[in-house]
Amino acid sequence: MIDLHVHSTASDGTYSPERLAERGRAFSVMALTDHDCTDGCERFLAACRELGVQRTRLPGIELSVDPGEGYGQFHMLGIGIDPDAPNLEAFLRRIRAGRVERNARMLEKLAALGVPVDEDEVRRHAGGGIVARPHMARALVEKGFAANSKDAFDRFLGPNAAAYVPRYRPSPSEAIEAIHAAHGAAVLAHPRFWSQDERMLADGFARLKSAGLDGVEAVYQANMPLETPMHLRLAHEAGLAVTAGSDFHGSNKNSVSLGMKVEDEAAFLAPLFEALAKRGCAFL
Repeated sequence: MIDLHVHSTASDGTYSPERLAERGRAFSVMALTDHDCTDGCERFLAACRELGVQRTRLPGIELSVDPGEGYGQFHMLGIGIDPDAPNLEAFLRRIRAGRVERNARMLEKLAALGVPVDEDEVRRHAGGGIVARPHMARALVEKGFAANSKDAFDRFLGPNAAAYVPRYRPSPSEAIEAIHAAHGAAVLAHPRFWSQDERMLADGFARLKSAGLDGVEAVYQANMPLETPMHLRLAHEAGLAVTAGSDFHGSNKNSVSLGMKVEDEAAFLAPLFEALAKRGCAFL
């Protein structure tokens, strides 16, 4: 089993970095990839060391990126990054400032809709980590304004919902540059959300490869049956490495389980490890 896309309480997951280390202790490879922060990485790595895990454990991050005209959601994973890289932290401060501004505007819109939620209530659900929409959803449910998180997103927080506000997103080239400067591999997360059109994906993969993209999360737990083979083929045609990730968030995504199965893990991961070695990753 492997998993290169996992979230902790440092962002919008419900499992601590330590609990994730324990749950995935038998995996051959695992990466922690919280949204816009690396706060949980050292705790995750330290817990793995305390557990005596001898297999590959990688610090990582997930960034929201400008998708480009005609495309949908674009998230980029930085796998194997140095969490303490100074250029990365400066880059993340800019992104987090955009998130704080968006959160404030969304709370204002919720209040105007007659469903007021206090910022402190949302922060309590974040547990000291990055404040994100799932924490707003939990506050809405707690106050009786929504039946569950899905209902909160459908009516208030999702991209087409009443209180949604977009936030700052860097360009793909900016994100790739920041990840490479931190000695990590830049990987397009869950391409099914970027586009489900094969031609658009093929063109996009080729364009991103030219911009320095290292890989594609071709094996993703929420993929439809025909999407995984298509993503694997298109990544191969573009000369990109492939990864596998669950996008595990604990109880914030109840249908998603931790860990992914792939055939011949060593062969599957070899191009990614080559890319990491090329970037100077210190965690192989």
